[in-house]
Amino acid sequence: MTASPPTRERGASTVELAIIMPIVLVVILLIVQFALIFHGRQVADAAAREGARVARSAGAEAAGWETAATKRAKDILRNMGPQMLEKATVTTWQRGSQRGVTVRGNAVAAVPLLPGMSFTITSEFGGPIECFRPDDGSGGCQ
Repeated sequence: MTASPPTRERGASTVELAIIMPIVLVVILLIVQFALIFHGRQVADAAAREGARVARSAGAEAAGWETAATKRAKDILRNMGPQMLEKATVTTWQRGSQRGVTVRGNAVAAVPLLPGMSFTITSEFGGPIECFRPDDGSGGCQ
């Protein structure tokens, strides 16, 4: 039996791993970052939707709907994802017979590799102001 001659490829897998591993780590961090952005978007959507529901259902002549809608949206932000949105702001709006809420904030970074890199998430929900009209058709919104 003859021994096989030594090959010159000793240590090649270590070099290959050293070359590929940084790329694999970057891909994993990007996947985590996009997941955090997606989850932050879901939290912002839920807060804006709930705030808009409160704003719309307050009635056309109701006072203080802005405070109630803002409080509800902030409660959702605090309960669902207190650290999912940094510097979150809640803004109520009324455009004619439409009311709604806008939630804006920055998605958290998986690893703050690049300073100044931030992802702003904006979610806006709204709709017509809900009102009660009597069955006989008399009068407008009550």
